[in-house]
Amino acid sequence: MNPNYQPLVEVRQTLRVKWYRCPIEPTKLRELMKRSDLQGWFQAVGHLTLFAGTGILSYLFWSRQMWFRFAAVLFTHGTIGSFFTGVAPHELGHGTVFRTKWLNKLFLYLYSLLSWWDPFDYAMSHTYHHRYTLHPEGDREVLLPLKPSVEPTFLLQMFTVNLFTQPGRTFGKGGLIPTIITTIRVALGVKASTEIPSREWLQALHTDQPHEARKSMWWSRVTLLFHGAVVTVSVATGLWVLPLLITLFAFIGNWGRYFVGLTQHCGLSDDVPDFRKCVRSITLDPLSEFLYWRMNWHTEHHMYAGVPCYNLKKVYREVAQDMPKPRTLAGAWREMREIWKRQQTDPSYQFDTPLPETTGSLHRNTTDELEHSIGELAPKGLR
Repeated sequence: MNPNYQPLVEVRQTLRVKWYRCPIEPTKLRELMKRSDLQGWFQAVGHLTLFAGTGILSYLFWSRQMWFRFAAVLFTHGTIGSFFTGVAPHELGHGTVFRTKWLNKLFLYLYSLLSWWDPFDYAMSHTYHHRYTLHPEGDREVLLPLKPSVEPTFLLQMFTVNLFTQPGRTFGKGGLIPTIITTIRVALGVKASTEIPSREWLQALHTDQPHEARKSMWWSRVTLLFHGAVVTVSVATGLWVLPLLITLFAFIGNWGRYFVGLTQHCGLSDDVPDFRKCVRSITLDPLSEFLYWRMNWHTEHHMYAGVPCYNLKKVYREVAQDMPKPRTLAGAWREMREIWKRQQTDPSYQFDTPLPETTGSLHRNTTDELEHSIGELAPKGLR
């Protein structure tokens, strides 16, 4: 562990962030926080249906040796499936997608297993991320500054197969090779290296919550067994396309998830008690918003994390007069690149998001506990 960081058990006792949240009437907030099995099925099964459709098409083109069509549909399959990694499990982990609780767990484990995602490590990390967003002593899920990279070798992996990218300053396992290595290490109970920020954070979490760390170890073993079984079946049957469609898809065509996902915090301010200054919302086309599980409304999500993803746009409409205007995707990237260029000559620079003139003048007349809810995300040791 970095000697400059306090143990997380001490952070929980000493760090208190008094977050500003744009005011919403309590009755309206309760309405927005209602969960719907119907909308949950549309989102969770809809995403899986698109994924299954491109998988079936890929298999048909492969079986008929229609290689150009196979490559094009496999790329689409990977693009759709890459949003399984950390996106679908994120909202399902909050437990807010379905009204029926066990359905959230069922789809959480399904999406996580397919995409090499660890829902137990993430539940620990993301609980801290919401409580202490971008306060590094209590949240190192994301560490600023983040580089909005457009380097050719990096983009080549994003638009083909992501083999070698390291997780670096964000939570995750990175490309295919680092993911397999990390999964094996966790499965064997090997301590994570503290030289890479994301690995230091993982070790801090495991030290803080050893019971959850054991769950993570067993989950990693199940993940290796599952994907090992897929490869075994592929070798036994000669269907070498199966690992591409089931085991490796999460590392194919990562461009979409990268371009929309990096906008959440990149270039913004840390150590501030205002989500509007440390989180960024963007507008997207309907298909991208669907694949991204509406997390483009990310400021609204941080303010009211107990609101289901399909209601986040409604939250924005309620608080729009007290919020910065959402950026477009292109506008967010221009902003991030400009910030990054300035940080090369002034490493301490962080963008100070302009706020509406109404800030501080709107009356907050709610003390409802629901506004602090993060759903059922937190493991027992962090509740």
